[in-house]
Amino acid sequence: MSDPQAQLKNFQKKHDFLIAIDSDGCAFDTMEIKHKECFIPNIVKYWNLQPVSKYARAAAEFVNLYSKWRGINRFPALTMVFDLLKEWPDVQKRHASIPEAQPVRDWIKRETKLGNPALKAEVGRDGDPVMKQALEWSEAVNRTIADIVHDVPPFPFVRESLEKISEWADVLVCSATPGEALVREWQEHGIHVFVGCIAGQEMGSKKEHIALANGGRYDAGKILMIGDAPGDFKAAQGNMARFFPINPGHEDDSWELFFKEAAEKFRDGAYTPEYEGKLIAEFDKLLPELPPWKK
Repeated sequence: MSDPQAQLKNFQKKHDFLIAIDSDGCAFDTMEIKHKECFIPNIVKYWNLQPVSKYARAAAEFVNLYSKWRGINRFPALTMVFDLLKEWPDVQKRHASIPEAQPVRDWIKRETKLGNPALKAEVGRDGDPVMKQALEWSEAVNRTIADIVHDVPPFPFVRESLEKISEWADVLVCSATPGEALVREWQEHGIHVFVGCIAGQEMGSKKEHIALANGGRYDAGKILMIGDAPGDFKAAQGNMARFFPINPGHEDDSWELFFKEAAEKFRDGAYTPEYEGKLIAEFDKLLPELPPWKK
């Protein structure tokens, strides 16, 4: 069996800098359409949440789009949605059956490559019906995304930024999205040519992506993560990399700032902790921990 991380382990260093970029919601304005039109209808369908569909939608939108968990892998996000529904008084009044999905939770704890290939292998080993249900749901999500999500361009200043930084930095796509969808979206808009590797969920976590692409090739202070979610910031912290936030709801402004100012600051050694700290403080205010119905 081939190593899904081989491309990262063999990452080609061409420049002194490494810049990792998240895809959904960061480079592309695809978060809303993917979750609202693809993920959530399939959560309702495959997990039998029809009796509480409006609450399932609200919970899933909160976890995946409007909270500090924005952008996390689909499987932990799914179990978080179940947890929110179970403790929501309005849902409890309807006596709906909310899945526990314990086998999925156990798998999440022991598996780092949380994608369909690893899930399919797990189902093949023990045939657990809940794991099979999770696989059917996840495959349906991918089919719906392939059917619906197209012609969504990168945010303004993404292409211009890639053209600029690829002259002096190696670029890595670092995402929790399936690799097949990433490659399709980056190729559809012709911006894959600026990237050394496109790493999706099958290659591990974002923290692993950066660590493997780095592999001791880059000096301290010469790795930057660009992301729109707290998980991206944690991936940067886990690799002692700098972080540039793309602010949810203000993506165009963030990319313009990166293109016109922050990219050069990073290249020239002027991306100071003070400068970075101000950006992160602004970013941190945008995503709450508590859902609106708990306030």
